[in-house]
Amino acid sequence: MGTPSLSPWAVLVLALVLVGLWAPCVVSRQPNFIVILADDVGWGDLGANWAETKETPHLDQLAAEGTRFVDFHSAASTCSPSRASLLTGRLGLRNGVTHNFAIASLGGLPLNETTLAEVLREAGYSTGAIGKWHLGHHGPHHPNSRGFDYYFGIPYSHDMGCTDTPGYNLPPCPPCPRHGTAAREARKDCYTEVALPLFENVTIVQQPVELGSLARRYAEEAARFIQRASDSGRPFFLYLALAHMHVPLTPPLPPAPGRGIYGASLSEMDALVGRIKEVADSHGKGNTLLWFAGDNGPWAQKCELAGRLGPFVGAWQRQRGGSSAKQTTWEGGHRVPALVYWPGRVPARRTSHALLSVLDIFPTLVALAGAALPPSRRFDGLDVSPVLFGCSDVGHKLLLHPNSGAAGKVGEIEALRLAQYKAFYTTGGAMACDGSTGPAERHQPPLIFNLDRDMQEQEPLDVASREYQAVLPAISRAYTQALQDIAADNVSVADYSQDPAAIPCCNAQHVGCRCRGADAATLHPLVEKRAPRLCL
Repeated sequence: MGTPSLSPWAVLVLALVLVGLWAPCVVSRQPNFIVILADDVGWGDLGANWAETKETPHLDQLAAEGTRFVDFHSAASTCSPSRASLLTGRLGLRNGVTHNFAIASLGGLPLNETTLAEVLREAGYSTGAIGKWHLGHHGPHHPNSRGFDYYFGIPYSHDMGCTDTPGYNLPPCPPCPRHGTAAREARKDCYTEVALPLFENVTIVQQPVELGSLARRYAEEAARFIQRASDSGRPFFLYLALAHMHVPLTPPLPPAPGRGIYGASLSEMDALVGRIKEVADSHGKGNTLLWFAGDNGPWAQKCELAGRLGPFVGAWQRQRGGSSAKQTTWEGGHRVPALVYWPGRVPARRTSHALLSVLDIFPTLVALAGAALPPSRRFDGLDVSPVLFGCSDVGHKLLLHPNSGAAGKVGEIEALRLAQYKAFYTTGGAMACDGSTGPAERHQPPLIFNLDRDMQEQEPLDVASREYQAVLPAISRAYTQALQDIAADNVSVADYSQDPAAIPCCNAQHVGCRCRGADAATLHPLVEKRAPRLCL
C-alpha cells in the first residue's frame, strides 16, 4: 500500500504545529540568570515537597508558577565541594575541591578551573555574587578574580567567625571579645579570636558582621545589582548564596508556635526569595530564569536547628547510629529541593522526576547563553534545558556521590545512582543530634537499594535475589567506567595549605579585628587599585 500524500495546506499546518510545540525549547536571545543557593536546607523544608512545612509560601508559589524537581541532588554533601561543582560543572575529583576551606586557607578553587561567571562574562554578561563564597578568599581566589564583576558577602560560612549577636547555635557561641585577650573565651566548635567579615568587592566593610541585618542587606544588594545590570542593557548572571539555613540562625521575629527558631528563619529565607523574584519580574517578566536549589542536606547534629529530610531518612544507617544527612552519601545528605521559574519558557505547575544535579547548572546556563563549554576537560553536568522546558523528562542515567566527611576518604566516589538503584561501596553516619556517629563500613559486593520502592533506604536488596544479580553487573561496569573517565581527565589539585596571614582582618589593632566604615580595609589590589592592607 502506498503512503498517502499530504496537501500543501496540511504540510503547512503540521509545520506550524511542530514549530509551536518546539518553540519553548528554543531560546533566541540571551536571558538573565539568577541562581539562588540555600545552605543546609532539607528536601522537606519546602512546603511544595512536604505538606508538614508551612513556612514557605513564596517558594511554594514559585513552584506553582514554575517546575519543581523532586529528584535533584547536590554534587557533594558539604559546602565548598558543592559550590565548586556548581560553578565548574565538575565533581571534586576533577576540580580539586574535595573538602571545605578554612579561614586561614591560602588556596581555593584551582585557578586552572574555569567558572560559570568567567564563561558568562566572556559572553557579554554582567556578573554578580552575593552571599557566602567559601571557595578561597586570599589573593586570586577572591570572587572578583573568578569572573564576578561585583561581590558582596562573607568569604565562608557565617559560623566561622565571632559576632556581637551570635544567634542560635548548638552549642551556643559567645559574642566577639571587646577588651583584650583576657576577655577571650575559648569554646569548642566556636570561632572566638577573629570576627566574621563582610566584603564589598575586595574591601571589608564590616567586621564583625551584623547577622540580624544580613538577609535584608543581601536583598538590597541583589536588587541594586539587577537594576545596574538592567540599566546597562547587558544580560546578567546573579549568584545568590544565602546564609540560610546554616547555623547560627538569626530569625527576625519571635519564634512562632510549631517549628520555633528554625521555622522563623525558614520564613525569613522564603521572604527573601520572594523579594528577589519580585525584583526580577519588575525588570521584564519572562526575561529571567531563576533557579533555586540547596547546597546539601540538613546539619542533623544541630538538632532542632536543623531542617527536615522529608521521607529520605537513611533508615539503614540510622539503625546503626549517626546521622544520614549532611556529610553523608545517603539521600538526606545530597537530595535537595530545586525549583526553576521562567515565565513563558518553563512550564508552570509541573513536577519533574528527572534525575538532575547542581552539576547541570553550569552546562545548561552556558548553552542558554549561546556560549561554549571550556575546552580540554570533561564535565559531569548535562545541558538539561530540554527538561526545564518540559520537552523531556530524561536526566542522568548515572550520578556519582562523593564522600563528604562521614566515611571514607573525602572526595572519593564510593556511592552512585544508576537509574532507580543506589549502590554503596562505603557507608557511614555523620554526627547525629544525640552525639552518635555511624562507623564506616566497606561493602563488597555493594549494598544496593531500589529507591522506587525504598526511598527511606531501609532494606538493601538481598545479594542472592534475582534483582540484585541482574543489576550488579551494570552498576559495577558503570562504576569502573566512571573512575576510569575521571583518571583520564584533566584534573586539578586544590591548595589546602593555611597561613594566619590569609585570615581576613580589618584592623589588627582592635580585638577581634573590629572595624566599620572608615576603618575598612582592602585586602588585595586585584580589583580596586588601593594599597593592599592585610592584617594579622
